[in-house]
Amino acid sequence: MGPGDSKSIFEAFIEYTLQAPTYHIVVEVLLVVWVVYLLFFSQQYKPKSKHDQLTKEEEDELIAEWNPEPLVPDIYPKDKEVDVAPVTTGVAGPHITVNGKELLNFATYNFLGLLDNPSVKDAAANSIKKYGVGSCGPRGFYGTVDAHLKLEEKIAKFMGCEESILYSYGFATISSVIPAYSKRRDIIFCDEGVCFPIQRGLIASRSKLKFFKHNDMHDLERLLIEQKKLDEKNPAKAKVTRKFLIAEALYMNYGDLCPLPKLVEFRKQYNIPIILEESLSFGVLGRTGRGATEHFGISPEEVDLISASVDMSLASVGGFCAGKTYVVDHQRLSGLGYCFSASVPPMMAVGAMEALDIMEQSPEMFSRLRENAKFFRKELSGIKGLKESRSEPVCPVINLCPSSPSESRQDDMNRLEAVVAECRASGVAIVTAKYLEKEELFLPPPGIRLTVCSEHTQEEISKAAQVIKDAAVKFFT
Repeated sequence: MGPGDSKSIFEAFIEYTLQAPTYHIVVEVLLVVWVVYLLFFSQQYKPKSKHDQLTKEEEDELIAEWNPEPLVPDIYPKDKEVDVAPVTTGVAGPHITVNGKELLNFATYNFLGLLDNPSVKDAAANSIKKYGVGSCGPRGFYGTVDAHLKLEEKIAKFMGCEESILYSYGFATISSVIPAYSKRRDIIFCDEGVCFPIQRGLIASRSKLKFFKHNDMHDLERLLIEQKKLDEKNPAKAKVTRKFLIAEALYMNYGDLCPLPKLVEFRKQYNIPIILEESLSFGVLGRTGRGATEHFGISPEEVDLISASVDMSLASVGGFCAGKTYVVDHQRLSGLGYCFSASVPPMMAVGAMEALDIMEQSPEMFSRLRENAKFFRKELSGIKGLKESRSEPVCPVINLCPSSPSESRQDDMNRLEAVVAECRASGVAIVTAKYLEKEELFLPPPGIRLTVCSEHTQEEISKAAQVIKDAAVKFFT
């Protein structure tokens, strides 16, 4: 390269400098200065000399003084004993064996009695010869078995939806569905009374949360109107901000029914998609057990996503989400519980398919369950010291709370646990409602949670109700 070439390069550099924007030049000069500083003037690590090293005695003294932080936060008081869970043996049907003693079972969620159904057990047992006992892999990594695809197809057809997706853990279903769609800066309108899995999904989404009072449609409409006014002031922001409406069909913590027709009306009026959690209503509401949409005579297409657990009515393991194909398929790459958890054991999927067939062939089991729920409430009426929280008469879950709560939540819980122990001693298995008190967004009152199934006889229900009444009188009056 000759002198003329060097001059042309220099001239090109001067020409670029004159033409470049001022902020480019400033940024480039600052970067050059920063690099020079890092290379020649920044402090460099120098190993300590032998004179700077600690002696053995000084090391021991520092180690003795060191007080590490706990690996997990203290959720409960240190003086509180950890409850020892009762151990069951055999099938948790209308009767259950707890710690070696047979009891009437009003504690588990086997609503339709399918857990001990011979056809369901035979189907699951026979499938072990073909599939083994587990999947050992997530759905995207050789964990998808043909039984999963068949069950997804059957659930979608049963629910009247285009497609469904199967999760391996009921809790993880709705808590994965919500953050799969709603992200940071999106807005979620949600009922204050939603269950803990929904709350975990709300937190995981990092969205802006707007809670309305439990089942209060006037409060929800107020929030929607306020948001509409904000959107009109800033249409550019509104265009990129997604909004969702989340509710439970039957609320686990209260047992009451959401006003789904009104939610659908708001969906159309404010163009806001609905995510409906139906774990408690699936297999319970509707003439054929298809849930809240059938109960209210609403097309499933009016609800954007329906999520439910199969741990209850189907007596299996996992959960599902159903809706339109293009909406549901999004979860196959973004539903954390779907992507990163081992899939449902194939034998459980086969058992769930058989249970679903029985549900379709025997619709009388749903009316029997609803009649038992009504009869149980009738038998519990007049109970002293306890009262039922707001509840739908056909709901198979009954929440009993102290009619006159004390100033101490713990004192109330102690008395409720005493009622549970008294009932167990008298041959009836019931449980208190358990909450992570410091984690709940809206902590429900302490209470006893009762369940009823379609296989209970009226004599068994009457006996259980009387035992519970007697125990309530003993500890709450």
